[in-house]
Amino acid sequence: MESSQQRIKIAVQKTGRLTEHSQDMLERCGLKLTRSKDRLFCYGENMPIDLLLVRDDDIPGLVSEDVCDLGIVGLNVVEEKRLELEAAGQNAMFKQVFALDFGHCRLALAGPADAEYGGISSLENKRIATSYVHLLNNFLNSNSIRAETVYFSGAVEIAPKLGKADYICDLVSTGSTLEANGMQQHDVLLESEAVVIQTRAPLSDEKQALVSRLLQRLDGVLQVRESKYIMLHAPRSALPRIRDLLPGSEAPTVVPLEGTPEKVAIHAVCRENVFWETLENLKAAGASSLLVLPVEKMLA
Repeated sequence: MESSQQRIKIAVQKTGRLTEHSQDMLERCGLKLTRSKDRLFCYGENMPIDLLLVRDDDIPGLVSEDVCDLGIVGLNVVEEKRLELEAAGQNAMFKQVFALDFGHCRLALAGPADAEYGGISSLENKRIATSYVHLLNNFLNSNSIRAETVYFSGAVEIAPKLGKADYICDLVSTGSTLEANGMQQHDVLLESEAVVIQTRAPLSDEKQALVSRLLQRLDGVLQVRESKYIMLHAPRSALPRIRDLLPGSEAPTVVPLEGTPEKVAIHAVCRENVFWETLENLKAAGASSLLVLPVEKMLA
């Protein structure tokens, strides 16, 4: 039995837009999890990795305080916490080590759709409601704008209707929530996605090796999300055209076909999606016997 000191602890959002994706990514890395009865802890059965399920706002703090070795959280939360610590004269004891390419959204300014917006100068002496006080203040200070920051948790988009603010600064994904509340997006402060953060406290060699292995597997998972393995036959004369048509492929493997020296078999990993139009174009270029297979795992 491995001691708790040798096990990696990862802080993950308990409920929210990143929860399902975070656990799915880790499971696709080969981690088998057993959830505790209180549903606040997941034990790694086959790897010395455990998950602590918490509020997303708490994740940077848990990693910074070395309670957890890693955390999966939105970049918006990471940057807000970093600026909060800087404002208090402290250094963030965590670092971003990997971007996960899901949970994409943006922290943006928005205002009533029927109000004219003439750029950031329109914010001068206005009230702006947000739960991202430090990111907003940093933006305002960087642009020499004097405005009142109104802390507002929860449904920030209703603040103007309540007479609490003139503008809002909030996360935007599709923009449908803003539209439903008669708001329109203006300037973007931050493009966000889910990221992995790591404590700055030194890890043992064993723990660091495990972290490196996990990050390598995460990279492998990302590489194969839309990758396909494609096999086909083609005349040698069609090779240049075939290469150009294979989407997102490195140099394909070309194998002579026994008994037919004028034809070859071509195998390639395509890192972009392979559409029906792609296959039709390959066939028009001379390809035959086309076969497309999913890629489950890949290490570069």
